[in-house]
Amino acid sequence: MPFEYYFFLAAAFVLGAVIGSFLNVCIYRIPAGKSIVSPPSSCPHCGHRIRWFQNIPILSYLVLMGKCAGCSQKISLRYPLIEALTGGLFVLVLYAFGLSLATPIYWLFAAALVVITFIDLDHQIIPDVISLPGIVFGFACSFAIPWLGWLDSLLGIFLGGGLLLAIAWGYQLLTKREGMGGGDIKLLAMIGAFLGWKAVFPIIFVASLAGTLVGVPLMLLGRKDSRLALPFGPFLSFSAIVYLFWGQGLIQWYLGFMR
Repeated sequence: MPFEYYFFLAAAFVLGAVIGSFLNVCIYRIPAGKSIVSPPSSCPHCGHRIRWFQNIPILSYLVLMGKCAGCSQKISLRYPLIEALTGGLFVLVLYAFGLSLATPIYWLFAAALVVITFIDLDHQIIPDVISLPGIVFGFACSFAIPWLGWLDSLLGIFLGGGLLLAIAWGYQLLTKREGMGGGDIKLLAMIGAFLGWKAVFPIIFVASLAGTLVGVPLMLLGRKDSRLALPFGPFLSFSAIVYLFWGQGLIQWYLGFMR
């Protein structure tokens, strides 16, 4: 492999880690209704204003040994993990799509899924401020991705949103209680906009399987009943990432499973 190949992959990781640092701000501030632009980042314990050299992704956490420079309170390990996760996703996108227009599009898509995942884990909500513009942006970008196309994207929006809406209605009709929020419906519509209608069924299948594999042990360990509230957004996001990189193989496996 030429040196330039590794240079671009390393640059993608650094860029992703920087974006991941900003995503940490979004994850904390969006549910609180705060601006993601101002004020600058500060310690939630003592209000210490974080200087630029104390805000270098991953490295600053290691140098500060996971503590605030102002009050020495512990900083959550999740911050550098999200930075590393975003960096890794950026590397995978570049590796999969190369230096094409699809790469920055799917960088943004992956970043949006990271924010949605951790907000849903923390608050059991998927903010409309991400999913609704994501639907429009994903459809607009379909004109720039030859293997997707605007029709596949449009069908993905309606099939993704409509299918989950039908499932939610059916579940509520049978059980007399809400089992899926509107945020999940809009999230799958956004995923359909970026990945097309063919992605919808495999993603729902993988997300449901992953949710079952995680949810059942949690119910058994916590001695919970079948009403355990488990956010579905992270499983949809995980499945979308899996499909993004291994979609064709996933479709073949899914069709074989159905047979």
